[in-house]
Amino acid sequence: MSTISDEEAARRWRLVLGRYAADQLSVGQQDEGLERSLRYLYDREYTARGHRVGTGRGEGGAAAGRGAGLGASQPHGVDVTALGWLNEAGSLFPRETFERMQVDAVSRYGLTELLQDEAAIEALEPSRELAVAMLQVRGALNDQAAAGLRRVIQRVVEDIVKRLRTRFTTAVNGRIDRSRRSMHRVARNFDWKRTLRANLGRVDAEGRMTVQDVRFSSRAKRTLTWDVILLVDQSGSMAPSLLYSAVCAGILSGLPGINVQLYLFDTSVVDMSHLADDPVAVLMTAQLGGGTDIARAVRHAEQQVRNPSRTVVALVSDFYEGGSVSSLLTTVRRMASSGVTMLGLAALDEAAEPVYDQGTARHLAECGMEVAALTPERFAEWLGEVLS
Repeated sequence: MSTISDEEAARRWRLVLGRYAADQLSVGQQDEGLERSLRYLYDREYTARGHRVGTGRGEGGAAAGRGAGLGASQPHGVDVTALGWLNEAGSLFPRETFERMQVDAVSRYGLTELLQDEAAIEALEPSRELAVAMLQVRGALNDQAAAGLRRVIQRVVEDIVKRLRTRFTTAVNGRIDRSRRSMHRVARNFDWKRTLRANLGRVDAEGRMTVQDVRFSSRAKRTLTWDVILLVDQSGSMAPSLLYSAVCAGILSGLPGINVQLYLFDTSVVDMSHLADDPVAVLMTAQLGGGTDIARAVRHAEQQVRNPSRTVVALVSDFYEGGSVSSLLTTVRRMASSGVTMLGLAALDEAAEPVYDQGTARHLAECGMEVAALTPERFAEWLGEVLS
């Protein structure tokens, strides 16, 4: 177990406590920049509680009472704009720490000026956490800040799409057909089992195989269209899943043989199908927060079903039902009996660590809905298995 010296421990506590520990702990010259950046952001914690934030000392250098001070909360000797803070903090802290500070700046301390300065927007480090924090405060933004938010969301979405598109295309675009040899000799079509069988006669006495006949499999093309209906809970706790649901809908909309219907719901249902191919527009339109009526959303989905045996309904929710649970279960049971394939997603993001109503989830599973917490990659694989 590693230990730290008393000096290093005191240094860390000084950074945690800030100027209010100035009488007992001094800040080293090498840490002055760190303290300025931390003070600029986290002194807002004190002002939010009604404290006056200043130097922490009164007249003549005497220690002041709690919250006393003479100056404003700002980095001394540096640009006090949001851009100045971003530039300094970005150069001083590790990337993960800086990303967390950005999230706090937007979600906890309302530094919306970050979104009103073009240079500040470019200086932001786009991340899923930052996008989620911004989506949760979107309703409080003015037009200029909302435009800045759109640019940040666009960058985050582009990054996620870049990472997920290939996985969805490979998993959903067609099942592997091992009955035919493929003329497309690419890695994703490599058939290692048939290759081994074809080269079993080329194994030497030491067990080494000389591979001369490399086999590839074809991917069968779907000739019939599938309807994929995404029902996405837009309550406040679902922001990360909403982000990835919008991206998944956008990717699926670009694949052949799939008709995507996208609905966001709280106590009402909003048809976003016309925007399904534009994740940014979906996210900028969503209204996070409010109640939850899952039964209403599922009934709406049932009304859209044209061909039950070729319809997939994916419900993305935490399953905390504010409406009628009995009505929800009745509708799910009826849809499952008709042949609709149903999936309940308790989480759809990179972490796949859900907090959800396990009782309702269990009842849904008993009625014919497969319930799971999946990453977007695993969701793509699941769809590929269903649509094959």
